[in-house]
Amino acid sequence: MGGFFGVISKSDCVEDVFYGTDYHSHLGTKRAGLVFIVPENGFRRSIHSIENAYFRNKFEPELKDFNGNSGLGVISDTDPQPILFNSHLGHFAIVTVSRLVNLAELEERFLNMKKHFMENFEGNTNPTEVVANLICEKETFEEGIKNVFERVKGSCSLLILTNEGIIAARDKNGRTPVVIGKKKDGFAVASESCSFPNTGFEIEYFLGPGEIVLIKSDGYTQLKKPEDKMQICSFLWVYYGYPPSYYEGINVDECRYKCGAALAEKDDVEADFVCGIPDSGVGHAHGYGNEKKIPYKRAYSKYTPTWPRSFMPQYQGQRDLVAKMKLIPNKAVIEGKRMVFLDDSIVRGTQLRDSTNDLRESGAKEIHMRIACPPLLFACNYLNFSESRSIMELAGRKAIKQLGGEEKELKEFADPDSEKHKAMVKQIKENLNLDSLRYQRLDDLVKAIGLPKEKLCTHCWDGSSYF
Repeated sequence: MGGFFGVISKSDCVEDVFYGTDYHSHLGTKRAGLVFIVPENGFRRSIHSIENAYFRNKFEPELKDFNGNSGLGVISDTDPQPILFNSHLGHFAIVTVSRLVNLAELEERFLNMKKHFMENFEGNTNPTEVVANLICEKETFEEGIKNVFERVKGSCSLLILTNEGIIAARDKNGRTPVVIGKKKDGFAVASESCSFPNTGFEIEYFLGPGEIVLIKSDGYTQLKKPEDKMQICSFLWVYYGYPPSYYEGINVDECRYKCGAALAEKDDVEADFVCGIPDSGVGHAHGYGNEKKIPYKRAYSKYTPTWPRSFMPQYQGQRDLVAKMKLIPNKAVIEGKRMVFLDDSIVRGTQLRDSTNDLRESGAKEIHMRIACPPLLFACNYLNFSESRSIMELAGRKAIKQLGGEEKELKEFADPDSEKHKAMVKQIKENLNLDSLRYQRLDDLVKAIGLPKEKLCTHCWDGSSYF
């Protein structure tokens, strides 16, 4: 996915941008960048790979080279950012949180117009440069961003740093969040509101889908009103969002607590304790345990001093190794016990199968798995949250294939009241060597989030969303 953070202030903002961007590190895996308008020197940027190190380690030595009252930071899951542009609109820097499903089509369109691209990476055209070119086709930033919304299939939220201020725009369907924060000498704009408390900002305003605003140090102005329809990604609450963050005014960890409680209300399994797979499973597990009135125990402890995020390395084998090595089972808690484990989702199931084997070796009597969302069955065309290397690697798709199911039957497999759904869940349980497995019902997840179903993107579970 990725995340961004920008500040425009009446005083120097370098430290705010540095620390605010760092609070988005859980959203991206590959690259990070900073850009500031340095007085008398113009735009100055820096981009680093964060595949083998954390954001702060890479950028902290460079902070002395930056100064200024306005700047942007970005954590990117794909392309190097920010991009610097000089056009008829003036000098500007741009960062995006986006997935351009029709990137090849847009690239061909520009090449046929005899345009060229400078920001290639790993043999690919940089999608943020494509977005910048779409903006520059029009006479104003506002009209240019509307052009992006009209032509991009997928999603795109963005920040533009100009000499006039920061322009913020949220994806036309609102799939990713954009929130403005305020303190006495300026404003911040971010993907994650958890970046505000320790940088001194308070939540001021959530942008609506397709909304565009111009932010200055003394206030912000709406350039385009929000659209009526919204499809914000539900996975933000289930997994990707950081616990203290809010989207649409709804706290992440409170939602996870409600998800766990909803699972417990429909569960009749007897267990000695409940445990969450760190980190995102913990909030779900607390909700489950309190509802069932069984203790929460740490059957796993997460070792973070030297082992990084499991999704940071580029290759799957490395990710699997990191995931395995950083979670240490505690035999004293596990041996002879019946346990319920809560996790946000099952993607391929590889890490969960390894965890189950660890628990068996540690003497677990029974292992009951409860998943805070429905089975992942459909490819994400919007943010690439849930898709593995191949859609057929998803645990649900593998089970369907084993059962002889077909693509045309996916809707039936997604129906929690169907016999096909029950057979699929049973097959996944057997594949993962679990004593029992239950998934969250989609209607219970929607209720836990607290928004109407039509305002949520639930495509990876039921295939229902749209461009």
